[in-house]
Amino acid sequence: MSINLAKGEKIDLRKSNPGLSKILVGLGWDPVSASSGGFFKKLVGMGAPDIDCDASVFMLDSNGALGNVKDFIYFANLKSRDNSVIHTGDNLTGDGAGDDEQILVDLDSVPGRIEKLLFIVNIYDCIKRNQDFGMIKNAFIRVVDQKSGKEIVKYNLSDNYADKTTLVVGCIFRKNGSWEFEAIGEGYKFASLTEVLRNLSSISF
Repeated sequence: MSINLAKGEKIDLRKSNPGLSKILVGLGWDPVSASSGGFFKKLVGMGAPDIDCDASVFMLDSNGALGNVKDFIYFANLKSRDNSVIHTGDNLTGDGAGDDEQILVDLDSVPGRIEKLLFIVNIYDCIKRNQDFGMIKNAFIRVVDQKSGKEIVKYNLSDNYADKTTLVVGCIFRKNGSWEFEAIGEGYKFASLTEVLRNLSSISF
């Protein structure tokens, strides 16, 4: 049975799943419907572009630092050098049910120098398109056992993220020989992934 976490809660992924290694991290979101009215409805009527959310993973060391640009997994770098983290591809609209983007992780193959996998979602070209996460609903992150297909944990982001263009959704990290997941759900106002990289040290996780 899947466990639903609240913001700030943590869970040991292997406690009830001994030997767990290969996981799927699914991230999802839905654009606010134009039928709900208001400002976004006006934007749709004016032919506003789709909201393109991009999921990414930062493979961080014990100091929370990115040791190499290749440890940053996103739509233009879909695989880590050792294939322990694989992004399955970019979803440009967020339409449809279920996961919008998926990231495959082999926990046993993650290099020993990597202590944390930080999962972030940002809005592509958000400044030019005048878009933020107030235009997104039903955002979530979930962890699934690839072998059994069993959903282990899910976190539904329920805060008000209006004016925020980057979400730090969750983190998977080493602890006492195991791997834990933390529900983070913090919003930031970064214009691009490049800006996220420049400000990584200021992000709380």
